[in-house]
Amino acid sequence: MKILVTSSRNPFALDIERKLAEQGHAVWAADTFRSAAGSHSRYLAGHEVVASPRHATAQFIADVERIVDQHGIDMVIPAFEECFYLASRHAELSQRTLLYTGRFDQLARLHDKVSMQRIAEERGVRIPQTLVATDDDSLHAAIDRFPHYFARAAFSRGGVDLLTNTGPLAGAMTVDDCQPTTERPWLVQEFVQGPMVCTYSTLHDGKVTAHCTYKAPRQWEHSTGISFLAVDGRPTLEVVQKIAEPWSYTGQLSFDFVESDGNLYLIECNPRSTDGALLMTAEHLAAGLTDPHAPLTLVPEGTEMQLDVAVVASIVQEPMKELPTTIHDLLHVRDAGRGWHDHMPALWSCASLLHGEWASHRQRVAILEAMADDVVWNGEPIEGMSAADAATLDEVHAARL
Repeated sequence: MKILVTSSRNPFALDIERKLAEQGHAVWAADTFRSAAGSHSRYLAGHEVVASPRHATAQFIADVERIVDQHGIDMVIPAFEECFYLASRHAELSQRTLLYTGRFDQLARLHDKVSMQRIAEERGVRIPQTLVATDDDSLHAAIDRFPHYFARAAFSRGGVDLLTNTGPLAGAMTVDDCQPTTERPWLVQEFVQGPMVCTYSTLHDGKVTAHCTYKAPRQWEHSTGISFLAVDGRPTLEVVQKIAEPWSYTGQLSFDFVESDGNLYLIECNPRSTDGALLMTAEHLAAGLTDPHAPLTLVPEGTEMQLDVAVVASIVQEPMKELPTTIHDLLHVRDAGRGWHDHMPALWSCASLLHGEWASHRQRVAILEAMADDVVWNGEPIEGMSAADAATLDEVHAARL
């Protein structure tokens, strides 16, 4: 197949590109800036620059259509939140190619954390006690309900804008920084003590074809994982099936849980690629993405992977604390890029980081937030979206009241 992978800036996008190519697919990469690391792999048949999905949606869609037509692309795999913008044109893009993501109405309900919590309750999935704040008064009232709490915006992603009074991120944000509104409410949840457990799955018509459950023993600034360890995937697989099967969902799904006292509490869903793809073999990932009839594969417990560049960079944060662990991990844990003999992405990652640093300085936000700014979707109406999808968005917003 000829496959286009978008948002090639992400390490898991580069990993998907390499593994698809190793399995015989011709792969193109695309991102909104030329220095995106994953656009410079030797495994690519080509790479393209596209407009920002968030800030120039019509041009982004036109760019994807041009790439599809020019190269005869059989399948488009979004690696990040451009999936929402592509899904808003699902019908028209599907006339040209296979768009491997859920429908917009599904993605919107999964991405909105208020809606996601209600879906979980309906499907019998355990969640922490949750309240919704739509203004400053209701936010203060909500956090006063819990001795230990964790709060974030209904539309958000890991590592950005987290309000809590417990754990290493306590005090990183203040209540005054949040400013919830009816259009952009916040979830306040009882803080569940325990390790985070994450999943990544590929699905076709509600059937899981590949599934990975993992923990992140090391994180960047207590948010984004930089090392990954697979654990038993069977308990979380049941949750994925409960949510995906009734919708006959096709695409990628990723969930975050907290494990406490032997129970899993569902925290949020990212209906897209995540780092779990790094732990899958090329054979199983490629089959899971491209073959609707592929038998289910689970990543074996104990499989380990890390991002060496990020692990080394973590020394800068806490040199004396991190150095012994870093040396051990560099010697014993496999780097995601090891064995590919594909050095250009690592070199271009420096340019990608400079791009992110410049954006961070210009926007006066953290680098993780700045790096994603032109791709993320925070629940706004999308230019050119259908009346049905606009109605879904209105329904999602109204359900919070």
